[in-house]
Amino acid sequence: MQPNTLLDAILDEAGVSHAGLAAHVNQAGRARGLALRYEHTAVARWLKGQRPRGQVPDLICEVLAARLGRPVTLDDIGLGVPGRPGAPATPGTLSGFVERATALWRSDEQQRAHVLGAPAVTGTPAVMPVWEWENPPEDTDVSRGGRHRVTASDIATLRAARAHYEQMYRKAGGVATRTRVVGFLNAEAAPLLRGSYTDATGRQLHRATGGLVAIAGICAYDSDAHGLAQRYFHQALRLAKASGDHGLGAYVIALLVNQSLYMREHRQAVAFAEAALRTAGRHITPALASDLYAMQAKAYAHLGDSGSALSCIRRAETAAERIRRGHEPDETGYVQPGLVNVQVAEALLSLGELAAAGEHAAAAVDNPAHDRGRVHRLAMLSTIELRQGNAEQAVATAVRMAEQARGMESQRLRDRLRAVREHLVRCGSAGTAEAAELIDGALRVPL
Repeated sequence: MQPNTLLDAILDEAGVSHAGLAAHVNQAGRARGLALRYEHTAVARWLKGQRPRGQVPDLICEVLAARLGRPVTLDDIGLGVPGRPGAPATPGTLSGFVERATALWRSDEQQRAHVLGAPAVTGTPAVMPVWEWENPPEDTDVSRGGRHRVTASDIATLRAARAHYEQMYRKAGGVATRTRVVGFLNAEAAPLLRGSYTDATGRQLHRATGGLVAIAGICAYDSDAHGLAQRYFHQALRLAKASGDHGLGAYVIALLVNQSLYMREHRQAVAFAEAALRTAGRHITPALASDLYAMQAKAYAHLGDSGSALSCIRRAETAAERIRRGHEPDETGYVQPGLVNVQVAEALLSLGELAAAGEHAAAAVDNPAHDRGRVHRLAMLSTIELRQGNAEQAVATAVRMAEQARGMESQRLRDRLRAVREHLVRCGSAGTAEAAELIDGALRVPL
């Protein structure tokens, strides 16, 4: 059940409270001979995705139309029937998608609890956006007529914003960065998507916005808002399809693979990675291919399929050797030297190959990385060193990790810090208490 962000947005526009809407719906129902007794709790359930019964959706439209002084359709409030023809922005159209997407951004910026706390979907609802990206129909014309004409300068601003917020995320973490990205989406990207542009300009606009929405998803994932992150990733995938850029779509699916691994949906992770590699085909770059294969290796390792895991490791290493800096899109800049090593180290650790895992983890740490990536690499190396019985070296690595994490606001990094601390305490060797205390210091300030 997905939160109804369209209803939330139009209630905000109309200035109607939950209790106010319930009272007005009850009153409108009495005019039709209905004895309704809705309260604010019912409206809260509708916002969480529950569909009102009977004539109530029509009553909501009637109430809001009177309040706003314009017609309000079922599609406008997120209660349209899928596939029903007639409305200018039905759920299946690109314009309908834009309205749903921008409504989500607005609800996120306003910190709506039913959006922030929504759980990630699994099963068919999780798979369908990937299937729709892979399969026809394609968008034959993404042009739009609006008040503001979108220019090349507007698109350059979106691209610059993506690079800016990606760097902010790497240095400060997703918790600190997310509100800034979402604020930019609402203030700058939403008006452009509703603007006026040709098909060619529209392709560039949807691509640039897709890259920015992906960053919002990464920040939500890093903030433990997994349902919200998933919705941003699905939005980015739809924007990638509208842009016609298969490489961008494959990058977004890599983000979904990473989230699937975190949620322990290992078979889904394998399937998504295969979809990206298959559909993007020649459009996939060596950097992205190496990351997808490495994540597949981790998934297979967790599933206990060592043969498939080792095969994917070889493919990841082969693809990594073909990476040419300056020939990759901006989005794959996260695949820095050593990233595949740390991914492979994690897969080998799951397979019980400690010596080989240690070699890869050490190689990852020896390569330069951005601040955030270095914390992850040091955490993996410290974990492996403890497993190998090298407590003294593990403590020194953990100290470096804790110092590197200072100033970052990230739930994922905190997970890594807590895991390393737990391993150190269990070990109980000399120096582990001091390292654990240093980690406690890094965790002391609440996010």
